[in-house]
Amino acid sequence: MKIGQIRQSLSGFYDVYADGQLYRTRARGNFRKRKLTPLVGDQVEFDSTTPQEGYILKLLDRQTELVRPPVANVNLAIVVTATTKQEFSTNLLDRQLVALEVAGIEPVIYMAKTDLLDDETYTAREQLATAYRKIGYQVIIERQAFTAPALAAVKAALAGHIAVVMGQTGAGKSTLLNHLQPGLDLATGEISQALNRGKHTTRKVSLIEVADGLVADTPGFSSYEVFDIQANELTHFFPEFVRLSVDCKYRGCVHINEPHCAVKAALAADDVLASRYDNYLQFYETIKNKKVIYNKKK
Repeated sequence: MKIGQIRQSLSGFYDVYADGQLYRTRARGNFRKRKLTPLVGDQVEFDSTTPQEGYILKLLDRQTELVRPPVANVNLAIVVTATTKQEFSTNLLDRQLVALEVAGIEPVIYMAKTDLLDDETYTAREQLATAYRKIGYQVIIERQAFTAPALAAVKAALAGHIAVVMGQTGAGKSTLLNHLQPGLDLATGEISQALNRGKHTTRKVSLIEVADGLVADTPGFSSYEVFDIQANELTHFFPEFVRLSVDCKYRGCVHINEPHCAVKAALAADDVLASRYDNYLQFYETIKNKKVIYNKKK
């Protein structure tokens, strides 16, 4: 019996990496009865007579689990954020960050398309990057696209992690990966489209080796459903609110109508980003007004 990591799934086969090589395996029949589905990224116990024939016997505990893409044990996300006036949205960025906080995945914000900005807009984005760093997020931003220091910072972040690359369509996810790993030759849009051509295309999910880390070859979080939580829990996923809330008068303060609220005091003093607070209010209202969907498929 060996222990390895699933690196690819395709048509019911799982390629497991162990001892420096890949073993093609299938899941034991009782997995289906127990409603267990192995995921790419899983650590597994498996048995193998040859590299072409083996069986997964047991799934080891998962740290994280994603639906989009279906990958286990992801612990890092590169959030590729287009910075042009037409594409940039703090609302989308904060939605992505909350989704990652809920999933327990560390984000790294990569600000893309900075070479297309005028100086005034670039300065504004740089100031915003500083504000997000103050919250505690790693932000990579350079005046020119794909500079050596920017790529080195992404590579350092990826090392030793299982990662997804996420961002709106056209943000530059494939281009970034091609710069990180020359020879990968991912055509723009290929990552997301190649796997979904035609209704009956078999879904392949892989982890590819990039810069001493592993990156899912399908983009992460195609929709940012941050709202699978209660409204009063939302504050836990804004790190700056968590730090400030110890000084709120009321335990369980949601920083909206309560008196003596440290978050609102910090907002008034410009110590909290107004855009972050506005997005928080919007997310809070969305969660509060969400209708319960009964018999929702898991």
